Amino acid sequence: MPDVWIVFSPADRRRYWWRTGVVVTLLVGVTVAMGLAEIGSDPWWWVGVFGILYLVAIFDMVNRIYGRTLLTAAGMELRTLVSRRRVPWSEIAGVEERRRTTRSGTWTHLRITRHRGRPLALPGTLTNRIWDAELDRKQVAIQEYRSRATTVGPPNTQAAG
Repeated sequence: MPDVWIVFSPADRRRYWWRTGVVVTLLVGVTVAMGLAEIGSDPWWWVGVFGILYLVAIFDMVNRIYGRTLLTAAGMELRTLVSRRRVPWSEIAGVEERRRTTRSGTWTHLRITRHRGRPLALPGTLTNRIWDAELDRKQVAIQEYRSRATTVGPPNTQAAG
């Protein structure tokens, strides 16, 4: 079986980049405006603290945008900017859709449940669309790949005779 990548489409990456850029610009603008409006001897220390928090948030979003999952015959490889993890098909109990509702809307991603251990979010599957056909295609592809990989047994070692 050929390897299959689960990644964001270029349009989704652009959309998330724009969203990240707008949010960061607004947050930085508000922080600087509040820092300039503050009367006191040293109001800028908290601007630095918020700047560090913004950098963490930006890095998290970039990590999510460029995360990807590789489906192989042996299992799944979860890749982000800072980590790589291999999970064999024998450890995977299932694939589920996880929804999280925040003030900005409902975010959905896929995650794998394992026989032992905590569930793992799959990079390249985050979306904020309610009914996302691309996310459904990704989930079907993962489940089909998993079923093919687990039904293929070890090679027959008995001699024909």
